[in-house]
Amino acid sequence: MKLPRLSGWLIATLLLLLAVLALAPQQLPVSLYKLSLITMAGVAGYWLDRELFPYGRPDSYLIQPFSPGSPYVPGMLVRQGYELVFAAAMLRRAVIVGAAMLAIGLGA
Repeated sequence: MKLPRLSGWLIATLLLLLAVLALAPQQLPVSLYKLSLITMAGVAGYWLDRELFPYGRPDSYLIQPFSPGSPYVPGMLVRQGYELVFAAAMLRRAVIVGAAMLAIGLGA
């Protein structure tokens, strides 16, 4: 049986949370608060990208539309001639989400 992606990081995070609980239990609510802020910023950045660029969604450049319920297929093809635009749309979204998370992380 293959473990899910990033399961090693999940285990490391849980071990670190246990260490915080053992060494400084009063800091656990602060850690959870900051984690919730970063998570909320990621969601806000995603929706900000969707609202700012409604016609530039990365999945609109795929040959077959991607639906959230379907399994991920690594070989999903991009429309001919739109490879660079697809890459730019993916990078744009990553930068916007990352900037939102960084802004909230630095401000908290």
